[in-house]
Amino acid sequence: MKKTLFIADLHLSDNRPDITQCFIHFLSSIDTKNTDKLFILGDLFEAWVGDDDDNQFTRTVANAIKSVREQGVPVFFIHGNRDFLIRQQYAHQCGMELLPEQQVIDLYGTPTLILHGDELCTRDVAYQKFRKKARGWWWPRLVLWLPLKKRKEIAQKGRETSKKNQQALSADIMDVTPEEVLNYLDKFAVKQMIHGHTHRPAIHNITTHNGEAAKRIVVGDWYEQGSVLTVTKEGMTLANLPFQEVTDHPA
Repeated sequence: MKKTLFIADLHLSDNRPDITQCFIHFLSSIDTKNTDKLFILGDLFEAWVGDDDDNQFTRTVANAIKSVREQGVPVFFIHGNRDFLIRQQYAHQCGMELLPEQQVIDLYGTPTLILHGDELCTRDVAYQKFRKKARGWWWPRLVLWLPLKKRKEIAQKGRETSKKNQQALSADIMDVTPEEVLNYLDKFAVKQMIHGHTHRPAIHNITTHNGEAAKRIVVGDWYEQGSVLTVTKEGMTLANLPFQEVTDHPA
């Protein structure tokens, strides 16, 4: 049976070879003859400072993704809050197509909104202010104009600040705002949504403003295991992928 795969929040980095190995194993195990598409819903990397940060690690990841595309499975990518600086150069290297921040797809007859999900967390006011700036036209250009070394320093400080902020914020603030979810369903005229970002994998049955049944599916993160959403015309499943023992550094 044909299927479509969704993943998000891998947070790949060269100091977590276990995650990278799990990802590469997942890609190599895809049944390409029966897989229609693969969607990566953001935060593929722990941090991305520019397509010019070319190294063995990023090339290894790109080659693994491109191998899936070369076997006939289209790969699509939506930017996350950690890798919104990925541009066409690296996307081409991976053989994947960049999508807008929100995209409606036909998922076996069901119009479905896919997105990273950070825009739904409106109770985190400080982050939403940063997001508006970071996704604008001028700030990314300014950052990418800086020397690579400086961008890496900024990214490291940003991760440290983010970690402190997460420890200070309540769990509710870091989760989606329920009303905003309903607003997005209305805005895009859909009754199904798939996203990542919150690291809380689940299939939620919800009710729209019009009283209609709807679903919100959250894809999990890859910090402790892989997380994959598989969708067919018959239904959907969320599955964990256990980490394998790291026998060598995949990068």
